[in-house]
Amino acid sequence: MRLLTLLIIRLMAAVLLCLSVAIACLVWDAHRSIEGDVTATATRVNQRLQALYWQHMVWHNGISRGSLVPLPDWDTVETQSIISPGVCVTFALPGGDPRKLCSQVEALGPPAPAWFARLYLATLGVYPPVVRPLSIHNESAGPIVTAADQEAALRRAWKEISTVVDIAIMLAGGIAILAAAMIGHALLPARSIIGALQEIEEGHLGQRLGKFKSTEFNHIANAVNRLAATLKQTNQERMALTARLFQVQEEERRSLARDLHDEFGQALAATRALATVIEASAPDRPNIARDARAIAATQERLMGTLRTTLIRLRSQSIEELGLEASLRQLITDFNAQSKTGTIFRLQMTGRLAGLQKRVAVDLYRIVQECLTNASKHGRPTEVRVRLDHHGFGEPHVTLSVEDDGGGDSRHLSTTAGHGILGIRERLAGLGGSLQIADAPKGILISARVPLDSEGAAT
Repeated sequence: MRLLTLLIIRLMAAVLLCLSVAIACLVWDAHRSIEGDVTATATRVNQRLQALYWQHMVWHNGISRGSLVPLPDWDTVETQSIISPGVCVTFALPGGDPRKLCSQVEALGPPAPAWFARLYLATLGVYPPVVRPLSIHNESAGPIVTAADQEAALRRAWKEISTVVDIAIMLAGGIAILAAAMIGHALLPARSIIGALQEIEEGHLGQRLGKFKSTEFNHIANAVNRLAATLKQTNQERMALTARLFQVQEEERRSLARDLHDEFGQALAATRALATVIEASAPDRPNIARDARAIAATQERLMGTLRTTLIRLRSQSIEELGLEASLRQLITDFNAQSKTGTIFRLQMTGRLAGLQKRVAVDLYRIVQECLTNASKHGRPTEVRVRLDHHGFGEPHVTLSVEDDGGGDSRHLSTTAGHGILGIRERLAGLGGSLQIADAPKGILISARVPLDSEGAAT
């Protein structure tokens, strides 16, 4: 899951939690407000009834002391006006029937939904009535029962909560959207950092990150830049070491080729001459002549093997003839030595003569190894070699070797032997890259070597 998505989900969870707490506080506040209105109404009605009694006593000059409270006058509009909305008052004179007076319910808003009523009552329960005794001259005139009308209380609670909740939801939504936008903007540097890491993964070690406004992202960017610089330095050291190793290898090849040519070549030539002399000096001894001819045939096979080995070992022809002529000679030798009828073809374009010696030698060895692998591990009818020099834009050389001898490129990439490993090492020393893919009928090996303006590998 993306970090931005995860942060937005957590932000929404926090917003919902805060909204739930706010709604719970609103519900509790509405409940306490209704309870407060019930208590206040009970106090006001009690005072009202006492005032009515004393007013009646003054008007009648104390005549009706036997009737504590004038029954017809207490449940008037004036009394109703001091009753809070949604509250009912019940009062009965001693020996009389109780009478109930309620305030208006319709003014409290629409009825509450059934789910809200069930949840509200299950959570907070019904409102307990408030009972206040009316006492006149230390005589009880009856209790005043003040209670919240259940439907009216639900209407009032729903109206107060729904009004505030609508505003709270809009505010929470706005805060969530703005916070998500700010988080997304704050995480924008992460995209640049990921892009830089991907560039480093692909081998572009010159990638560097700039400064960010966030200190934390600056620390990460500095770490990535140091990593890229360290990898670049390590890669340059590895390339220099690889180049030196292959240089030593070429020198050892040339030394070995000289030794083989000077020692074994002369010894084999002398063996051939001696076998010829023996055969000529024993005309009357057929057994000796036959053995001499066998020695000469063995010498011929050894000489052929020596020539093939010298062709593989020697690279001085590149210095003498150049890369193009050396590759043509290599293709000619492979065509001449092919025992399966494989045809080797070569196509070259661009200014290959200007390549640096090291690049030319490594390209020659790579082509040589690819041709050897194609001949050894398959039975192709045709092997095509293409070498192109691109001098415009970013100078580079591309090499492709394609055969029609079958094979699986994935298997070759994962279980490569010393041949493919050597090709990879040579290309790594040149700063190049290798790709192995399936051709229509076989394997396609592609290499790319970047060059500088002087034809050297970068």
